[in-house]
Amino acid sequence: MSDLARKTVAELSALLAKKEVSAVELARLYLDRIDANRDLNVFLDVRPEVTLKQAAAADALIAAGNAGPLAGIPIAHKDIFVTRDFASTAASKMLEGYMSPFDATVVEQLAAAGMVTLGKINCDEFAMGSSNENSAYGPTLNPWDKKAVPGGSSGGSSACVAARLAPVASATDTGGSIREPASFAGVTGVKPTYGRPSRWGMIAFASSLDTAGLMTATAEDAALVFNAMLGHDPKDSTSLDRPREDYTRALANPVKGLRIGVPKEFFGEGLSPDVEARVREALKQYEALGAELVEISLPVSALGIPVYYVVSSAEASSNLSRFDGVRYGHRSAKAGDLLEMYKASRSEGFGAEPKRRIMIGTYVLSHGYYDAYYIKAQQVRRLIADEFQRAFTQCDLIAGPVAPTVAFDIGAKSSDPVAMYKSDLYTVPGSLAGVPSMSLPVGFGDGGRPVGLQLIANHLDEARMLGAAHQFQLATDWHARVPAGF
Repeated sequence: MSDLARKTVAELSALLAKKEVSAVELARLYLDRIDANRDLNVFLDVRPEVTLKQAAAADALIAAGNAGPLAGIPIAHKDIFVTRDFASTAASKMLEGYMSPFDATVVEQLAAAGMVTLGKINCDEFAMGSSNENSAYGPTLNPWDKKAVPGGSSGGSSACVAARLAPVASATDTGGSIREPASFAGVTGVKPTYGRPSRWGMIAFASSLDTAGLMTATAEDAALVFNAMLGHDPKDSTSLDRPREDYTRALANPVKGLRIGVPKEFFGEGLSPDVEARVREALKQYEALGAELVEISLPVSALGIPVYYVVSSAEASSNLSRFDGVRYGHRSAKAGDLLEMYKASRSEGFGAEPKRRIMIGTYVLSHGYYDAYYIKAQQVRRLIADEFQRAFTQCDLIAGPVAPTVAFDIGAKSSDPVAMYKSDLYTVPGSLAGVPSMSLPVGFGDGGRPVGLQLIANHLDEARMLGAAHQFQLATDWHARVPAGF
């Protein structure tokens, strides 16, 4: 049974369809692995009775011949998606113990496909961070090296899949929070086009950037799950009203003739030699498969970090204002009058990083600074988006590093927020432009810590991006590597 934990979603789906394993057996296997690896601090809420009930229902569907390809496949959800049967806290004391009266659309869609929820996964508080050290419930450890961070904010999701505590985990990406942890933990992480996945039931951080996605072992697995997960949601005003599509349709397409743009700005100062070496080796592999490398330039994207932290902090300031101790969430016992209750509840409920971003956001939205900071940032954001569109006239995909370094040690950047923010150097431009992007494992750097290659596609071109990643994974085995002991 232990070998099952190393199977991909595609392989498990085939075994379930042939009735060589049951959904209940799979659920028990992963629940046992979760229990045996509590030291990683991946899961915040596990309820075996709920999971096994869902697994039994999936087995009944399979037995009746009414099951789709995802029926019985276990999944873990980032604790930024609200769920009826598990606590939804955004890894914050502000929402400790909160039970939502409804499921997020992403959760609902995957449950309707027969997937079985294993529990809720740790993350940076309100998805704010690059290391998973901002969780109110302690940091998640990187399975490749427990002294290292697993990346953030979806570090729990990346560690979960890397340690094979689940074959797939949901995640969210606002400025790189799927791609960076996927790179740090040696898994495949995919952020679709903004508006493809529903944001209904995602606890909001920055509404014009937040995008649901996945952590999986392979690009093929992500494509299979996206078929059930991505679609129009009338409850979400930012949801794209487009027909559903088959994201597996380009998996068999060879990359011969594919034009891959390589931005020269992504290989300058700040990029560690060990990361650059692995990324360039991956690009050579694409050349060997028949792809054409095209040098491109994205000069305005260098402004991505300041633009992102102005825009996202402004939106965070607005979104987090709802947590005031009145309607739901933490209410301070020290409160006297209404103003004191607001101050005490928010001071006690929020951690340092949400407070920092609320203050920045309030500042840039304030009278006298709105035009100088927020409006200017939005104008540069448009320039970045336009720059990507020009680049895609020269190439089909863009490739480069995900992060400047491999995973850093826990605590190494905790006292320097600016250094932490620079971890997002290569990921925030794609987020600001709303284009799909992903990280796939391409080897190991210093200390044996994983390195990822970032692929970026034009809007709505996920299938081609996933196909190119799949072809790379057919030719290499980095995605199949599992940390020692897992």
